[in-house]
Amino acid sequence: MVVLSSGAHRIGKVNFDDLQSERSYNNWLAYGQSKLANLMFCFELQRRVTAAGSGLRSLAAHPGYAATNLQSASVTRFYEKGLMALTNKVIAQSAEMGALPTLYAATAPDLPGGAFVGPDGFMEQRGYPHIVTAAGKAYDRAGVAAAVADLRAAHGSALRRSRRCPYSWCRRRQRRRACLRLRSPR
Repeated sequence: MVVLSSGAHRIGKVNFDDLQSERSYNNWLAYGQSKLANLMFCFELQRRVTAAGSGLRSLAAHPGYAATNLQSASVTRFYEKGLMALTNKVIAQSAEMGALPTLYAATAPDLPGGAFVGPDGFMEQRGYPHIVTAAGKAYDRAGVAAAVADLRAAHGSALRRSRRCPYSWCRRRQRRRACLRLRSPR
């Protein structure tokens, strides 16, 4: 399984007190938070499937700086749109090159579970796919566990785990057992 992230995960911070950015919103910080959360999910999933003895591999990839409409669609001021258009032409790599890390992660049989793939060029902005290292906070399992425990204490039964998997496809007996094995113990 490949999870898509971004180099912007480095500016991300998972704000457990305002996960939906309802109190304060900044588009780039929200984007960074979501990409950091994607990496945390990828690494935790790999730990769980390894503990369960599964052969599934959870991998992450990021495209670097790829010339897509993401940059211009995420800004509203005319000068920001101009700056993004200029940097897309001067700095960014093609969208096709940006897709290579994801394709590599999905198809390379020798990548270890939990690997993070990105471009090999300057600041991982462009280049060919190779294994890169995420920011330390993406690997911070203890910090995430403490924050989730705080959420559970604050919100009580709303966050209690159900013994039944919420996914309808998983309710079939044979799949449900496999899903329950991936859950961490209470």
